[in-house]
Amino acid sequence: MKKADIGLIGLAVMGENLVMNMESKGFAVAVYNRTAEKTDAFLQGRAKGKNIVGAHSLQALADAVARPRKIMMMVKAGTAVDDTLQALFTVLEPGDIIIDGGNSHFPDTMRRVKQAEEKGFLYVGTGVSGGEEGALNGPSLMPGGSPAAWEAIKPVFQAICAKADGQPCCDWVGEGGAGHFVKMVHNGIEYGDMQLICEAYQLMRDMLGMNAEAMHAVFNAWNQTELDSYLIGITSDILAYKDADGAPLVDKILDAAGQKGTGKWTAVAALDAGCPLTLISEAVYARCLSAIKPERVKAAQAYQRSVRPYTGDKAAFAEKIRKALYASKIISYAQGYALMRSAADDYGWNLNYGGIALMWRGGCIIRSAFLGRIKEAYEKEPALTNLLLAPFFKESIEACEAAWRDVVAEAVRAGVPVPAMSAALAYFDGYTCERLPANLLQAQRDYFGAHTYERTDAPRGEFHHTNWTGHGGDTAASAYSV
Repeated sequence: MKKADIGLIGLAVMGENLVMNMESKGFAVAVYNRTAEKTDAFLQGRAKGKNIVGAHSLQALADAVARPRKIMMMVKAGTAVDDTLQALFTVLEPGDIIIDGGNSHFPDTMRRVKQAEEKGFLYVGTGVSGGEEGALNGPSLMPGGSPAAWEAIKPVFQAICAKADGQPCCDWVGEGGAGHFVKMVHNGIEYGDMQLICEAYQLMRDMLGMNAEAMHAVFNAWNQTELDSYLIGITSDILAYKDADGAPLVDKILDAAGQKGTGKWTAVAALDAGCPLTLISEAVYARCLSAIKPERVKAAQAYQRSVRPYTGDKAAFAEKIRKALYASKIISYAQGYALMRSAADDYGWNLNYGGIALMWRGGCIIRSAFLGRIKEAYEKEPALTNLLLAPFFKESIEACEAAWRDVVAEAVRAGVPVPAMSAALAYFDGYTCERLPANLLQAQRDYFGAHTYERTDAPRGEFHHTNWTGHGGDTAASAYSV
């Protein structure tokens, strides 16, 4: 009997759909689930009559797959991955390839790559984006790990992934945990995009008094502009959706957001790297703030204030909101790419930034026409330090800047929270400010802790300490961090 081309562990929503995708592209697939009943139900249901075989043990799964075996895990991130990996070590042979397609934290993937390679295996941690629909019809795939594994998994991955302008939305990302790091940043940008859209929605709802139907029309129109994207499109769809009583369903959904942690990981990674990821961090905090609904209700009752409606030209202000959203979106991606560049330097990864933009152009949640411009920017200047310095994005920011400032200012006056838009504007102002007040901050640090400072009239890297009080002494602290 001919053996399967690839094996997959974990038949939850994503796993099932990936299997169906693989089989539809001509690959024979062997499947295993910890609960045998789940495997049997799948084989007797969606997989019936397909080139899919079931296994009731990991050994049976290994026996069913051709060597070098390619075994993909679609299990919950964390200890479940470690447990499955340890079990696979006992049934596979050196040279076999183990793939983690879950949302694992990149340091865990780095550890697992090393662990697997020490035992003679190849290990891949791949981001998989696009949800249920993407898994079935073509996700964005971001593989990284053991470089020697790529040629073996490339035919499968590039066959099942989404395509943008005929190009596969999948390529090798880099060594170690690079694949899962890029997926983590993708998810962080997703947090930012969603929060920015929600802020635009709240501005139109609370300041302009627009109902869901009117906002549906606005978002639908915006999707024909530079904002053309999956998230803008589904927002338009959501606003048009009616509940059983004919009222907009969105108005009946509780304003308390959930999260799975990848946005938080992105913010923590940025803090570890000393990279100013302000917009995405604010998007994470906005979800945290939304989650304390009972406290917010009490606070609203205590302060008894109301939003001040906008009294000017509402159509013109809605257009300003669109421009503010677009400018803020540019900042979100600029910060995300800066974080990837920082990580590449720290971990020795050779990331293809234009290629990453192409991977995100189809299949994934943040897919948009906008990403093509990022690809072009890095093709023209591979060493680009920040997207804000690319000519296209500089022109775009300049075209939106006045409207962006007006929207943030009006929101503050009206009492509408716009944490992501305002954080984006503050980052832009800080990044483009030649002289920040950190000179005073360094003087403060040196005053109370002898942390030293650099001088404008001395070479960089030369540190000084002042005895500010006259009785503090001349000894300086040895540690200094920019």
